[in-house]
Amino acid sequence: MDSLKNSIIVAYDFTEVAMNAVAHAVYLAKNFNTGIALLHIVKKASEIKEMEQQLEVEIQKINELHNVRPSGIVRTGTIFKTINQVAHDVDATMIVMGTHGIKGMQKITGSWALKVIVGSKVPFLVVQDPPKSKNEPLKFVFPVDFKTENKEKLKYVQLMAKYFPAKILLFSATSKEGVLDPRTKANLVFCKTFMEEKRIDYELVLSKNSAPFSQETIEFAKEREADIIFIMTTRDIAFHDYVLGAQEQYIIANSARIPVMVINPRTDLMKYGYGYL
Repeated sequence: MDSLKNSIIVAYDFTEVAMNAVAHAVYLAKNFNTGIALLHIVKKASEIKEMEQQLEVEIQKINELHNVRPSGIVRTGTIFKTINQVAHDVDATMIVMGTHGIKGMQKITGSWALKVIVGSKVPFLVVQDPPKSKNEPLKFVFPVDFKTENKEKLKYVQLMAKYFPAKILLFSATSKEGVLDPRTKANLVFCKTFMEEKRIDYELVLSKNSAPFSQETIEFAKEREADIIFIMTTRDIAFHDYVLGAQEQYIIANSARIPVMVINPRTDLMKYGYGYL
């Protein structure tokens, strides 16, 4: 596993969206100067050899298409545990996963994407389409509300800004009267101070509170032609929220098909993310 250390893992299921995820991983890996590992999960050990052969065919295709040769990993287990276990084993930089939008997420296994993401200690980039042509600087939308976890996203924004010319679009929730919640205001001040101290280019935009904040975030990201939306999950999402559409799921499966970087609240940020800064 040492040769895979710090790799970008792609959850690979031989679908078109999985190949879209590979294209994103190739772009990221070139900038991070790290490897890519395709991970396919099977139910039985007897299936491993056949799937390794099939994965090798896909790796050859990817090498011809992108001039990059990923590693291949086939493991027994479930997507809910094995993806994160492999990420832990290789100290992965990031996991890239394709999804088919909200209908696809529910159709596959009842919004499985959120269930997988919630247990992760590394950020997930969830994509629907292939990467668009990269006009730098990239535009990263950073929604800011009253939650204390907002601050945890900053280290990953800093990580991305270190390797990619980027502009951070701080998009803040407000009341209908345009007033900031005191907790949101405190988070916003913290974010602005962080950006200025780290010399990261940013712009602050206040929401109009004309729709739910998650919906406004997507509309804003679409309007500004954003490359990635950064969000946090919450640890205690109830099961019915997974199925019926928690705010996180709404953004992940956004109809604008914008890639979403999903970060979990954690207590051990020093192990992942900080080490690269």
